[in-house]
Amino acid sequence: MSVSTNSASSAAPETSRATGSKPPLLLALQKSFQLVRERFPLTSQGIAVLLIAILALQRFAYGRMDLVVFALAVCALAIVCFSTVIVLLGGLILRHQIRHQLEMEALLSRRTPRIKVEAGYPNETGFRLSTMPWLPLIGVSWEVVYPDAISSRNRLSEDESHWEEEILPNKRCHTKEITRRFTVRDVLGFSRFSWRFSQEGELLALPQAGNIKSLPLLRSLTAEDGIPDPGGNPEGDRMEIRPYVPGDSVRNIMWKVYARNRLLNVRLAERSVFHSSRTLAYMLSSDHDEAAAAVARVAVESGALGEDWLMGADGSSQSTQAIDEALELIAGSRALAQPLAYGLDNFLSLHAGQNSVHCIIFAGAHMSPNLERLRQTISRFNVRFSVVLATDGLVSETPVSSWRRMLFRADKSDISPQESTQVAQLSSLLTQIGQLVESTLVVDRQTGQSFDKRLNRI
Repeated sequence: MSVSTNSASSAAPETSRATGSKPPLLLALQKSFQLVRERFPLTSQGIAVLLIAILALQRFAYGRMDLVVFALAVCALAIVCFSTVIVLLGGLILRHQIRHQLEMEALLSRRTPRIKVEAGYPNETGFRLSTMPWLPLIGVSWEVVYPDAISSRNRLSEDESHWEEEILPNKRCHTKEITRRFTVRDVLGFSRFSWRFSQEGELLALPQAGNIKSLPLLRSLTAEDGIPDPGGNPEGDRMEIRPYVPGDSVRNIMWKVYARNRLLNVRLAERSVFHSSRTLAYMLSSDHDEAAAAVARVAVESGALGEDWLMGADGSSQSTQAIDEALELIAGSRALAQPLAYGLDNFLSLHAGQNSVHCIIFAGAHMSPNLERLRQTISRFNVRFSVVLATDGLVSETPVSSWRRMLFRADKSDISPQESTQVAQLSSLLTQIGQLVESTLVVDRQTGQSFDKRLNRI
């Protein structure tokens, strides 16, 4: 038996977005078709050879009594039938062996395996499969289909007795179950036998940080005592002196100074601000939020949220101050089986009752579908908000000439170009969000640079 050393990436689509927009009947038909396709033993090559052999027997072998065509057609049918029997028999034996192997490992270890990896880097999972050379003329391959967006590669061990699994996550995820699809096929490609096997085990894939090395301190500024700020509200305890203007209260006039120099001055509360003692951080899930998850991860790990912070995310009703638990919340904010509910309102209802609270929202630069929900949330809660938008590259709308495309090679990076953002679209989004929140910050994961609301580099 041979095992393919490099399997294709997971063929399962990102069900978090696809399932939410398709009718239930269409989804049921797709699942039924996929199930029949996996269980049907013949491939397209096998069906073609079978039809050609039957047609040759009917028209040439029996119709014209051509013995050469008869012999060739019978041989082709025999090879297809033999391949199908070998593949089905080998698949049944292998499926029983894999189930027995995983049950014995779970019984001996008495705990579910935990795999912690980082998106964008190959990692070993510890799953092994013996080579089984006694199965002739067939090959075995497998791939991880749940969670999705994971590429699998199988490597031969040093003693050549086992195949070891290596995965390359393309996106973050956090799940308690891993589903693999095993496929047994003959060397000629006429038949195959596929099945899926689910294993209990925790898989934690953290978002790829990219080129983000550091972030500005994401603690907020709210109007109270502390650092003087001329743009703040006059709510501080310190005093400032300025000339009298019509409309000022007479009680604020400094009469002793007026008696000395005959100048009317008033004494008012100085405008000042201070860093909030409490920072709430929330990861908002959307279609293209992988860069936002990376920024949230860097903010948690680097301490950019300050000393007193609390993290929440879509997909979980829990919140935490521990770094490891916060990373799990960030990784689990990507939907796998079904779309995630909008949980920012519940998060603020539980934790926004204190004074001097500021909420920092991490979201993708393509968060237009959630803009209306965010607008309603801001109108409901008396909390100061800041939004951190993340993207995988800022693309100008200036068209690239054909001669530049011919002379200069396009930049190849690990980040998908679909995650990039048009500068004009981002500017429009910043204008809309800037009217709702206190401050905005744009972070480019591809370059690691940060920008303000006017897209000026920080």
